Amino acid sequence: MADRGIEVVRAHLAKLPPADSLTLAERRAQYERAEKAFPIPPEVKVERVTAPVAPAEWLRPPSAEAGRVVLYLHGGGYVIGSPRSHRHLAAAIAGAAGASALSLDYRRAPEDPFPAAVEDAVACYRWLLEQGASPEHIVIAGDSAGGGLTVATLVALRDARVRLPAGGVCISPWVDLTFSGGSYQTKAAADPIVGRPGIDEMARAYLGATDPRTPLASPVFADLRGLPPLLIHVGSDEVLLDDAVQLAERAKAAGVPATLEVWDGMIHVWHWFLPMLEEAETAIETIGRFCRKSMG
Repeated sequence: MADRGIEVVRAHLAKLPPADSLTLAERRAQYERAEKAFPIPPEVKVERVTAPVAPAEWLRPPSAEAGRVVLYLHGGGYVIGSPRSHRHLAAAIAGAAGASALSLDYRRAPEDPFPAAVEDAVACYRWLLEQGASPEHIVIAGDSAGGGLTVATLVALRDARVRLPAGGVCISPWVDLTFSGGSYQTKAAADPIVGRPGIDEMARAYLGATDPRTPLASPVFADLRGLPPLLIHVGSDEVLLDDAVQLAERAKAAGVPATLEVWDGMIHVWHWFLPMLEEAETAIETIGRFCRKSMG
């Protein structure tokens, strides 16, 4: 079942036009089409809100318990992606967690490079607290660049002496914009989504003149002491494998309770392919259990 499922996903990806053949606007539009390809259940309520700096949308599944929130930070290399492209994923995680999801439409590069995304995520978390949300009932989660942004947001909040949430979830996190991990080479042939030319371009767009080792841009280089428990998911067949492994190692060395799960045969953010892949459903259930435990 696992092999058949992931091969269906790989076949789907093989039919898409190469990313380098599309303009930025076309790539963004292609990602947005996930909204129609992967619709959310009709019982999930969607409400657009204006949070500080950047807008966001609430996703409220029937299972949501009052006061419990997953602040979701979408992936897309800080350049593409939006709450619309990740609505089905954020809604599924919220449902599994018994929470509402607040999916942030943070500013993207190249129009708004680093540190705009971090500023927006920090502002959104502060806004949640101002609305009466309790930190112990909030989990910050994100995929790919959003996974890196999750860690950067936690670090920024800690440095600002803001009460931290109950936990963080990092799905295939991009946390090292220096590309130091060996998996960028060893997994290049296996990864159908992330390639060095494309991710190099995204890093340049996001960083601008910023040193790629800047901790809030590449949080694998940050001081991680004092962060809440982390759940880190990564596939065995993705170039960001070593990003996740190094993040887990450095978090544990800093005394952070970090759980790393390497899913055999899975590719970058396989969770996103929820309607096509049994392992996506299982992984989201795992995230839901982590969120429920973290929130008490």
